[in-house]
Amino acid sequence: MNLSIVIPLLNEEASLEELFSRIDRVCKSNSLSYEIWFVDDGSTDLSWSIIENLKVQHPQIHGIKFSKNYGKSQALHAAFERTNGEVIITMDADLQDFPEEIPELYNMVVQDNYDIVSGWKKKRFDNVMTKNVPSKLFNAAARKVSGVYLHDFNCGLKAYKKQVVKSIDVYGDMHRYIPVLAANAGFRRITEKEVQHQARPYGTSKFGTERFIRGFLDLVTLWFVSRFGGRPMHFFGAVGTLMFIVGFLSALWLGISKLIDVARGIYGHLITNNPWFFIALTMMIMGTLLFVAGFLGEMIIRTNREHKNYNIDEVI
Repeated sequence: MNLSIVIPLLNEEASLEELFSRIDRVCKSNSLSYEIWFVDDGSTDLSWSIIENLKVQHPQIHGIKFSKNYGKSQALHAAFERTNGEVIITMDADLQDFPEEIPELYNMVVQDNYDIVSGWKKKRFDNVMTKNVPSKLFNAAARKVSGVYLHDFNCGLKAYKKQVVKSIDVYGDMHRYIPVLAANAGFRRITEKEVQHQARPYGTSKFGTERFIRGFLDLVTLWFVSRFGGRPMHFFGAVGTLMFIVGFLSALWLGISKLIDVARGIYGHLITNNPWFFIALTMMIMGTLLFVAGFLGEMIIRTNREHKNYNIDEVI
């Protein structure tokens, strides 16, 4: 099978039939065998009923129904486990992405041997102050921190080699950082393609400006996990040891100073009156706690078993 197209959705009943029709027309005109995985992320409208009806008429359609809204990352994770295509393409269900981009994205992966081709909505039709400007700032920070130089991390239209989606674990809100996760896993042939974008024709956006705050926090998490996720002792142990040594040397210096004063016949200067005593004690305690945290982190990594943090009601 040439293509697996993964489409997470939440309350998109108005766009599903048109979206499928355009995908079907594009794939057939380019002789691409394909399957579609719709992932209903807790819709409260008729989205799932429409998917069921489409499935009856078109066997290449598959659906996953979540018991409630878990988020885009979990939706992608559930679909990635089940895809069979040589190339996996993700896109949003709101018709802001153009299915007509699919053949070129597919060819860039197959013919040009890219691991990931990420869409770049260079010309956007969103609100300038609530989406465009924050998006530019967010993408600039993401490029700087991650070292993956893409203009648009948030674009849902992306194409992947099958090996990529089978090798990475999309969790939390990390869907926007799949290229970074892939780069950390050793997939370095990552590029981008300028894609068309249009204003949403139906419904309303499910993402507010708070997603950029979560995005920055996720970026910090990803930076830390990518460097120390497999070896937390290297971070916590090193910082803890350094703090303990500084605290211990400070306490030792206070003790030696006290002995020198006693040897000189100087009495009455209590160590506890010196603020450095409390600084040294605090640093030794914090250093010990950080070291223990690193040790516990190593133990958790070695005993942890991956588990899914979502419930699936139905798969068709």
